[in-house]
Amino acid sequence: MTRFLLRGVVALAVLLAPWTVATAADDHITVAAAADLHQALDKVADAYRQQHPGSKVEVVYGASGTLLSQIEQGAPFELFFSADSNYPQQLVDHGKAGGQPVPYAMGHLVLWSASIDMRQVQVADLAQARFGRIAIANPQHAPYGKRAEEALRAAGVWDAVQPRLVFGENIAQTAQFAQSGNAQVGLIAESLAIASPVKGSYAPVPANLYEPLRQSFVLTQRGAGNALAQDFARYVQSAPARAILAGYGFSLPADGGH
Repeated sequence: MTRFLLRGVVALAVLLAPWTVATAADDHITVAAAADLHQALDKVADAYRQQHPGSKVEVVYGASGTLLSQIEQGAPFELFFSADSNYPQQLVDHGKAGGQPVPYAMGHLVLWSASIDMRQVQVADLAQARFGRIAIANPQHAPYGKRAEEALRAAGVWDAVQPRLVFGENIAQTAQFAQSGNAQVGLIAESLAIASPVKGSYAPVPANLYEPLRQSFVLTQRGAGNALAQDFARYVQSAPARAILAGYGFSLPADGGH
């Protein structure tokens, strides 16, 4: 079961009632996960449920920074999967985590379009007007958006493309802008390009143009004493789960995930 976080007051209103629940049963957990994981982590959770009948693993997707804020305000999540390592570390630093961050994957940024052949396109080419509107995730709270800004600046085209930028609340909404034609090009997660329901083409953004997307998860305080949360965390680091992530373009962190 999945759902996307809504924005602002609406999100707080939706989640307010569950906050009154003091503890979670060990047969049910809610995982907060970065939007780039949407299809990949769904499949990991499905595989886990097949091996553990009766275990309820629900995943809520959103921008990593938004999810961090929700957790710090008391949202009932047992695990937090971020699109970078900075946000889980903030949770630790603020005394809201139940353990240390664990790297689980390396994310990759790509240029994607449904209407333009992107296979030979370079980031610097986006300065050309023919590429129209360009979608990126909000750099303020989405790691992929921050990396997209870094890449555009490193390629020397940030000022040229700024008037044509369209900002998604998270990387999944950014991909939807490009898929729907609301933007002609999207700087999106490779995982979402691979899983796109709309046919398109993409080119990798050179890794030297942006800070590596070292993706980590962390147990929250709520999840620290939850056996299911701990077991699911171990499963995500297993060979079957890693194979699923690899199928969506993720690579293992350089340290092997430990």
